[in-house]
Formats: sequence, C-alpha cells, structure tokens
Amino acid sequence: MALPAFAARALGPPPLQLEQGAPARTTCPRRHSRVEAELAASRPGSVAASVRASPPRGVSLGFNSPPLQDKPPKAFSSLAGALRAPLFALLPRGRRRRMHDLRRRWDLGSLCRALLTRGLAAVGHSLKHVLSAIFSKIFGPLASVGNMDEKSNKLLLALVMLFLFAVIVLQYVCPGTECQLLRLQAFSSPVPDPYRSEDESSARFVPRYNFSRSDLLRKVDFDINGDDLIVFLHIQKTGGTTFGRHLVRNIQLEQPCECRVGQKKCTCHRPGKRETWLFSRFSTGWSCGLHADWTELTSCVPAVVDGKRDARLRPSSKDRWGSSNFNSGANSPSSTKTRSTTKSGKNFHYITILRDPVSRYLSEWRHVQRGATWKASLHVCDGRPPTSEELPSCYTGDDWSGCPLKEFMDCPYNLANNRQVRMLSDLTLVGCYNLSVMPEKQRNKVLLESAKSNLKHMAFFGLTEFQRKTQYLFEKTFNMNFISPFTQYNTTRASSVEINEEIQKRIEGLNFLDMELYSYAKDLFLQRYQFMRQKEHQDARRKRQEQRKFLKGRFLQTHFQSQSQSQGQNQSPGQNLSQNPNPNPNQNLTQNLSQNLTQSSNPNLVQKENRGGQKQGSGQEQSDGSTSNGTNDYIGSVETWR
Repeated sequence: MALPAFAARALGPPPLQLEQGAPARTTCPRRHSRVEAELAASRPGSVAASVRASPPRGVSLGFNSPPLQDKPPKAFSSLAGALRAPLFALLPRGRRRRMHDLRRRWDLGSLCRALLTRGLAAVGHSLKHVLSAIFSKIFGPLASVGNMDEKSNKLLLALVMLFLFAVIVLQYVCPGTECQLLRLQAFSSPVPDPYRSEDESSARFVPRYNFSRSDLLRKVDFDINGDDLIVFLHIQKTGGTTFGRHLVRNIQLEQPCECRVGQKKCTCHRPGKRETWLFSRFSTGWSCGLHADWTELTSCVPAVVDGKRDARLRPSSKDRWGSSNFNSGANSPSSTKTRSTTKSGKNFHYITILRDPVSRYLSEWRHVQRGATWKASLHVCDGRPPTSEELPSCYTGDDWSGCPLKEFMDCPYNLANNRQVRMLSDLTLVGCYNLSVMPEKQRNKVLLESAKSNLKHMAFFGLTEFQRKTQYLFEKTFNMNFISPFTQYNTTRASSVEINEEIQKRIEGLNFLDMELYSYAKDLFLQRYQFMRQKEHQDARRKRQEQRKFLKGRFLQTHFQSQSQSQGQNQSPGQNLSQNPNPNPNQNLTQNLSQNLTQSSNPNLVQKENRGGQKQGSGQEQSDGSTSNGTNDYIGSVETWR
C-alpha cells in the first residue's frame, strides 16, 4: 500500500539498497557506512536515536530528579528527528564533525559542573558539622550550636569564606616567606642592627694594632663639581665587579651615571660638564690595562685624564704618597694623605676591595679553570712591561683551562700567589719583576710594608666579607649615599670547593704575605668602623644637648616675660620709675635672661650665688625658688616627652 506524500517526506528517503546486478561498492565504504548510520539514527524508535537523545553516562537531568527511565517516543519528537536527519546529512563532513565534538564537549562540561557542585556541597556540609562540633564543645554551657537557626549558619559560612579570601589575597600580595607580615618577630623583638657581625663571629672586636686618630678618621671632602676623581683599583676575584656596579648604578647623585642596556660601560659625567668623576672598569674601561695595579695606576691615570701621554707629566716617586717612605707623613693632615695631586690640580682618591686570601685564591683557580688568562694585563713598571724571562708563563697553550688545583699551586711563577700585596705595593722599590735585584726575604719585606702603607693612606678600602660595613664606611668617607643596601653573599664558587686541612695550609703558605696584609687590613677596617660609629653617636648626643639647651632658653625667656608683665600690672607707674630708674624694661629682662642662662650653664657659679643669696629678702628667695621649680618641671616634662 502506498503512503501519502506528506508521510513519505516525514519518514525520509528509504534506505540505500543495491540494485540487482550492480557491483559491490568499493570506493568509500567509510562514508557510506556513516551516511547509513545517520539515516538509521534519524528513524524513530531506533537504538542509535535513543543513545543520541539520552544524556551522557553518569549525568542526570537534575540534582534531585529521579533516575532516567525509558520513555516511549512521542510522535512530534520522532517527526522532528526525521526532519532534522536529512538536513544534518546534507552538511559538509568537517562541519558535522565539529558539531559532534561540540556536543560531546558540552556533555563533558555538564558532567564536570555537576561533580564540582556536588563536591562543594559535600565539603560545605562536612565543614558545617565539624564547626558545629567544635563550637558545641567550646560554647556548650552558653548555647547549643546544634539548634542554631539559619542566620547563624549563614554567618558562620560568611566568616569562613572571608578567612579563605584573606588567605588568598595575602598569598598574592605577599608571596614567599620573606614577607614582613609573616614575621612575627618583627612585632615582638626590636629592629636588629644592620651592621652586626656579618661573618658570624663575635660582635666584640679586640684590636691588635695601634693606629692614630688621623689613620682612623676618613673624611674626604670630595668635590664632584670640581677636579676630584675616584680611582678604583680592581684586584681579581675580590668582589670588585659587584662594587664597581654599585658605584655606577647605586649612588644617589645630582646627575646619575647613564647606563645603557647591553653596554658594560656607563657615562659618569660631572653635573654640567663632560668629564668623568670616576675612573673604573665600568666608567672609563681598562684605560691603563686589564686589572692595573697601584704602580701602573699612579703612572697612567694622570696622563689618561689630562689627555697627555708624555712621560714628563708622570709624578715622580717623591710625589706619590706612601712610596718614598713607608712611615712618613704621620704628622701631616689626613686630607693630604688620602689623595694624590698632580701638576694639573686634579685630586685622585684611590679606593680598593680586599678579600680573604684563601677564598680569593680558590676563586681565581676556578676562574682559570673556566679559561680566564688575563693576557691583556700590561704589568708596566718603570715604563716597560716585563720580559718573558722575568715573568714566565705557567702554561703553554692558549689558556690554562681544566688545570687541577695541584698543578695550579705547583707553578712558581703563578701571579695568583700574594696577588693582593703585589698589586698594592710600589714595584719600583724592588726592581719591578727582576728577582735578582735583592734577596727574596728582603724583597718580601719591602713589598709588604709598601702595601700596608699604601692601603692605610688610601681614601677608602673595603672587605668582601663585610658588605654592609663597607657600604657604611664609603658613605661616611665620601658623603655619598647608596640607593639600596649591599647584599652579603655567603655562598660563592670558592665556598663550594672542599679542601682538606693540608691543602688549606699550603695555600696559606703560598699566600703568606697576603695573609699578613689581610690581618692588618681587617684590624684597620674594623677599628675605622667602630671609630666612625662612636663619632656618629657622639654627634647625635651633642645635637640632642644643643636642642635641650635651646628649649630651656626659650622657656626661661617666656617665663621672665610673663613675670615682668605681672609685676608691671601690680605696681603703679610711679613706683616702677622709683624702683627702676632705667626707663627701658627690655634691658633688665635681657640682663636677667643672660644671668639665668649663665647660671644654668655653670653649676659652680650657681652654688656660689646660692650661698651668697641667703642674705637677700624672703620675697626674692621665694621668687627664685618658684623660678627654679618651674624650670625643673619644664625640663622634666621635656625629658618625659623625649
């Protein structure tokens, strides 16, 4: 029986059937099978249609809805599915795949949302029971938490959510354990001294050397607008690179150094001028050679700064401080010993950084292992570099990379041995690098004394092991403040090297001059630090005393003015003229004020006047007593306020 036309269109086209005698399809079986599956799914009551129409496994239609049950398909739903299936089959293949993926993702998102909602509900329910049990034990005698109304439950939940929100905000605003808000000691204990012992040793320091006041007091009147110049003597592996960066990037100046990204050198000009105030690696580069020593700098810097290479402009040995006589200039002012003046009128203030010899030696060995050679160093002395016989090389190749520590220590010509003494001493006193000029023992003594003298007469020197104290002394010496504080690094490449006691003693033996120089420098450094701290405390105490005297004088002035006004109101004008023949009352007020200030400053004079004042009238004694009582009360109130 033939179906009507509208029923045939609603049911869709009939299934594909192979005609009789037609060959089997072999062109695209996957496409034909997909089309047949879609047509089968569009038929009402089929298994594929029921699977597609139902929600994914594990997802219900609602939280409180009954489980899914097989429902008989309705006529309109089957009719709509029959109408949609041909349209879906006519879509392109990629579009059908995207729609299928979108439907699958939507089902997965619904599943995740359902799981998350049920999980949060379960957690909230459990948290409510736990908090109810805790509150029932704590506030059991007062009220029963089990009978709390709905408002109490909402308030408790709000408090818990507020606490969780505060914790999340705190983690975003202040991450890590370095936050000051998480340090409970910041609220209970006083602020520690930033200049405490940085090497974990005892804070009490016992000096070993006797230095004069001029040796300890370092106050350089550095004029950045004038002709003063800071010369940084950079010794290898002493932390000079870090300190050099502080000089060009971390100092508060009217015209800061201009440092560009990707360039090592910075432009450090004087305010309003195009000349530098700093001679260092990061400002002028290695103008006198790579890691130039004291002998090279004192001969090269004046010529480089003045722009003249003529040897006649180099200062002689008598013009160099600390070179002709080690102990000379003890009675001269410190300002003349901390600088070197040339014929052009420029003042050169030399500074440097020292380090523990063993740590510095191991750090240089590790640096040489990585391929460092410092071949560009000139080692110029008396106008010429050393010959190959005077300064042989410890290696034959391009570098000494990968050398073991034993080989590094076995080389007798290694410049790492006693490097700090050699770079701070005047090599012209021992014939430069010619070892045949004098015996070795005498040569070592002369070099050590020269290095000590030059170090003591320098404007400033710091120690790598005391970064904060180094910053403090530099700021007090040059009256220049750093922006951010220095950082003390206790973990370095040298500290990672594990050596036994025998190797350490051998390194100390190879650097015995540096060991003695470092002991001398550490003693002088810590004495200067203590001296400057005591001087700072004394200045602050003196300033407080001056402020106290000023407040006391102002009080006496106001007190006598009020007293004179009250006496003038009680007495008649005729009596005032008869008792005080002087018509100018301000003169008497000034005299009384000066006398009282003199008495307050000289206690011995006060005692004498008190002894002689017993012969005066009782009225005057009472007025003096009231004045002294008022002064003492005012000073006591000021002390309480302070």
